[in-house]
Amino acid sequence: MPRSLSCYRCGERYDDDRVRCACGEPLWIDARPTAFSWDDCRSWDGMWRYEALLPIDRPEGVSRAAGGTPLVRSPGLDEVAGARVFVKDEGESPTGAYKDRGSAVAVPHTIATGDDVVGTVSYGNMAISTAAHATSLDRECVVFVPADIPAGRLEHIARYEPTVVQVDGDYGELYGDALDLSERLPIDVLVSDAPTRISGYKTALFEICESFAPEMPDVIALPASSGGFASGVWLGIRDLERAGLIDESPRLCLVQTAASDPLTRAFEAGATDPTPLSPDETGETIAHSIGNPNPPSGARALAAVRDTDGAVVSVTDDEIRTATRQFAVDGGFCVEPSSATTLAGVSRLADRGEIDADESVVLVPTGTGFKESGAGGTDVSTEKVHRDDLADRLASMLPA
Repeated sequence: MPRSLSCYRCGERYDDDRVRCACGEPLWIDARPTAFSWDDCRSWDGMWRYEALLPIDRPEGVSRAAGGTPLVRSPGLDEVAGARVFVKDEGESPTGAYKDRGSAVAVPHTIATGDDVVGTVSYGNMAISTAAHATSLDRECVVFVPADIPAGRLEHIARYEPTVVQVDGDYGELYGDALDLSERLPIDVLVSDAPTRISGYKTALFEICESFAPEMPDVIALPASSGGFASGVWLGIRDLERAGLIDESPRLCLVQTAASDPLTRAFEAGATDPTPLSPDETGETIAHSIGNPNPPSGARALAAVRDTDGAVVSVTDDEIRTATRQFAVDGGFCVEPSSATTLAGVSRLADRGEIDADESVVLVPTGTGFKESGAGGTDVSTEKVHRDDLADRLASMLPA
């Protein structure tokens, strides 16, 4: 497959393994498919059915289990969302999050290029995923986390036994530090928008489109943090357009937490680039995994939204709590709060008349809620009944 690194903004091309263009924007791997059809990808399950559009051959390890998550029609969520809802449940991934798609390409790729040690900057799903994929290929992994990381998150990361380094100082600056460390030391720190990660993320779009083919969904709604996932979905759209498999792309709708929403602010202001938010402009949120005040792929995510005539919207923690409950009670899905933003955001867009009731909307919960402890604010109510009285108690509860 012909491929090279390219910049979506200025068009510059590179043949090395850098992450960012000289113009400052992130790069991606341009597959430039000359011929591809859905019939070409029937041999494998999961994301490797699209091997022809990926920069590496199907690897060993847990990477083979990535992708292939279910797309489910969920009519119970229609009334809440104000549209016809489909759910692409990325919580079914090997480590419970869409990050496995990126790690499935990025980790084997970096090992193949000669780096024995893999690293990442994350205190959530990306750290867990990178560590899992590295250990499945018998490689060392170093994870950089903030000094004040909650014990629960640290436990999820530590089960894969990476080297965990708690870093004092401005954690937001570690993105730039990671790029520098990868150049100076024998470690490849796979940041959130590493080009190989973006290539893996686009397979979620391929799976959605193949499931709908020959039609297309009207809207795809994603939680937005670094802008990496939105970039991958947009890259996938471009690949399918070049292959002649789609004529009109789905509208991309990105949803942020109102506690940290630089993309929403930039979109509403008509800006091309988001302005990083200061500590005074951000707040605490239950959607901690998308509370990114300075998204490294923010401008590219905004370009993706505008190219597809989409939207960016923010939702409050109260709306997120409600949506988390609705995902479970009305849809049967246990999603993390960050993922519940998709339902809350689509509902808000429908209320504003930007999504119609007869339109098909794919919500993409990017992570399972089973890793979360108490984040949904669920009230638990039980009663105790002696087993001798159980039949009578059930008889009083059930319909006659």
